[in-house]
Amino acid sequence: MQDAMDDINLFSVITVLSFLLSCPLMLFAEGVKFTPGYLQSSGLNLQELCIRAALAGFCFHGYQKLSYLILSRVSPVTHSVANCVKRVVVIVSSVIFFSTPISPVNALGTGAALGGVFLYSKLTRTKKPKNA
Repeated sequence: MQDAMDDINLFSVITVLSFLLSCPLMLFAEGVKFTPGYLQSSGLNLQELCIRAALAGFCFHGYQKLSYLILSRVSPVTHSVANCVKRVVVIVSSVIFFSTPISPVNALGTGAALGGVFLYSKLTRTKKPKNA
């Protein structure tokens, strides 16, 4: 008997397969430059690099699982709007945290994203259900 694969398992299988398919390309492009000996000779702390890479992968996998969980509970449009808000929050918080100057084009884009989210929120709240 074959069990049906849910979205999370499918995502996991696709991630593993993409890693396995990318490895030969990485070895072809980087060659021996990506060996532990080469990385240590270039001054990198190999243990810290591995820990940070594993932590980044773990966090990204958790983010993707949470995204699938949220998508299963809300409409795709609501999920897309929430993703847009997340991006704006990340941009604004990184500008504040790192004291990065923001260009007028970036400010305009962030404002447009916030304005779109605001309008969507207003329209969905005032939208009246249709009675047939």
